[in-house]
Amino acid sequence: MIRYRAFTKTYSGRRVVDALTFEVPRGAVVALLGPNGSGKTTSIKAAAGLIRPTSGEVVLGDDAVNALDARARRRVSFLPQRVSFPDALTGREVVEFYRRLRQAPGDAVDRALAFASLNGAGARPVGTYSGGMVQRLGLAVASVAPTEVLLLDEPTAALDPEGLQSFYELVEVRRRAGGAVFFSSHQLGDVERLADLVAVIVAGRLVASFTERELAARLADRGTMRVRLRAEVQGLPSRLRALSPTASWHGDELVLPGPASARPAMLDVIREAGGEIRGLTAEEGHLDQFYRELIGEQP
Repeated sequence: MIRYRAFTKTYSGRRVVDALTFEVPRGAVVALLGPNGSGKTTSIKAAAGLIRPTSGEVVLGDDAVNALDARARRRVSFLPQRVSFPDALTGREVVEFYRRLRQAPGDAVDRALAFASLNGAGARPVGTYSGGMVQRLGLAVASVAPTEVLLLDEPTAALDPEGLQSFYELVEVRRRAGGAVFFSSHQLGDVERLADLVAVIVAGRLVASFTERELAARLADRGTMRVRLRAEVQGLPSRLRALSPTASWHGDELVLPGPASARPAMLDVIREAGGEIRGLTAEEGHLDQFYRELIGEQP
C-alpha cells in the first residue's frame, strides 16, 4: 500500500532520512518508532505527498502512484502532530470544509463529530476548545473521508481519554476495511496494542522492523523468571549461567533473565542441585527496554 524506495531527504546538506526502503502492507497497522530527530515526521509527510524526496521515491497503492501525484493524495488522510484550525470557525464548520474538500457524503460530518465525541461541541468556536478537544477535532477531520491510507504523526500526544478511545476505534475501522494505517508514536503502549508491524528508525536509517509475532518472540527472549526457594543453594547461580548469564540471588529468590524457551531447563538445573521450589513468577520483556536496546546499538 505504501512503499518507500530508497527514499532520501536532505536539508541544507544534512541527511534527515537516508535511503529508506520499507513497505506498509494493505490491511496492516504499522508503527514507526525512533528518537526525536530520527526522521519519523519527514517519512510520514513524504507518504502524504507533502515532502519532495532528494532522491528515491514513495509510492502508494497497487498501481504504485507517486505520493506527489494528486491521485495518490486523494487516497490519503493525514493527521499532523500539531493540528491547528481557525479559532472563529465552529467544529462543525471545520469538518464541513474538509468534507467538501474530500468530496465525502453529506452525512459524513455528523458521523465524524459523533465518532470523535465532539457532537455536543460542534456548534462551539474552535477557540473555546481545550487542547485535547482540538486534537479530537483533528481525528474527526481525518475520519471524514473513507480513504485507503491513514497517516498519523504522534496522534496520541495530546489526546484525552475520550480521544484515545476514538483513535483506537479509527485505527480498527480502517484495519477492518482493508486500508493501511501508518503512525509514529512515543507511546509504546499504543504500539503494543495496535501495531501489526513495528519499524525503528535512528538517524534517518531503518535499523529494525518486526511483525507482531517477531516482536513478541524478541520480548519473550528478554523476559525474567523469579524462583523462590525454601533455602539458598550454594553456587546455584553459577550452575545456571549457561542458560542465564546474569543469574543472581535477590533475597530468597533466584532472578533468571533469559528466553522463555530456556525456563524448563533452568528449573531442571535447580531441582538437580537440590533446590526446593516454593514459588515462581515469569514476565516477558518490555517494549521500552527493547526499544532502548535497539537505538543504543546505533553509533
